[in-house]
Formats: sequence, C-alpha cells, structure tokens
Amino acid sequence: MNKLSYLIMLLAGMLSMASCGSDDVEEKDLENPVISEAGITANPIDCQVYKRGDVIPFQYVFTDNKALGSYNIEIHNDFDHHTHSTSATDCPLDAKKEPVNPWVYNQDFTIPAASKSFTGRQDIKIPTTIDTGDYHFMIRLTDEAGHQQIKGIAIKITD
Repeated sequence: MNKLSYLIMLLAGMLSMASCGSDDVEEKDLENPVISEAGITANPIDCQVYKRGDVIPFQYVFTDNKALGSYNIEIHNDFDHHTHSTSATDCPLDAKKEPVNPWVYNQDFTIPAASKSFTGRQDIKIPTTIDTGDYHFMIRLTDEAGHQQIKGIAIKITD
C-alpha cells in the first residue's frame, strides 16, 4: 500500500468516526445552582434578631438545572464588621468588639441524589453561652458538577 492510499484510508476513518456522534451525549452542567425564597417563608433573612437559647428555623429552596449536590450552613461573628457582599441590605450594627466566646457553627447537609429542587429545612439551636452581637449566616449550595452559590445573611443574637 502506498503512502497516498494509506493517508486516504486514515482520513476516511477519522471522518467516519467524527460523524458517528450520538444525540444521547449529556451536555455538561455549566450553570450555578440557585438559593431561592420562592413559594416559601424563607428564614433567616437579613437583619433578623434572635435570642441566645432560641432556635433558628432555617428554610430555603434550592434548585439546579441538572442535579443538586449538598449544602452547608456556617454561622460566624461579624464583630469586626467584615462583609461577604451577597446582600444589598444594610443592617444596624453594634459597635466593633473583640470576641470572647463567639458562636461558630459549620455543618454539611446532603440532598437526595438527582434532585433538581429541594427545600432545605433545619432547626439550629443557638447556644446560651455565646457572645451576643452581629453574626453572618452563610449558605453554600453545591450542585453535582461542583458549581456553587453562596448567600450571606446578617443576623443579630441578643440576650
């Protein structure tokens, strides 16, 4: 077989392989999941005030175009007035202070496999011995492809 015949056969083989695409090939997930308040009374929302010993009845709707993965809730102090820039709401802040016994909460939660929509609900007990003041309530939602959406909520804990 000469070189020209070999090249023609190689090119024909490559073209036939390229034309054998499948309509069943799943498209990659390129979209972030969504944290929503749609159709529910979302909680917490910016500027809500809770007392030590109370429960925060967390509730948000999560959606994704393909499949949700998991979510995380983190609560940490905002005694230094830092920001996470996920909300345009300005809540009244206490004076800056040094933490003595700040609340730190960080918990992962699973979502049933292949769910495109899920309502996250958790009752989170506020410890009675923590510092009062300004806190951030962070929600991190991840889909199965690893894309993430973050929502930061400013709350206050009082006596």
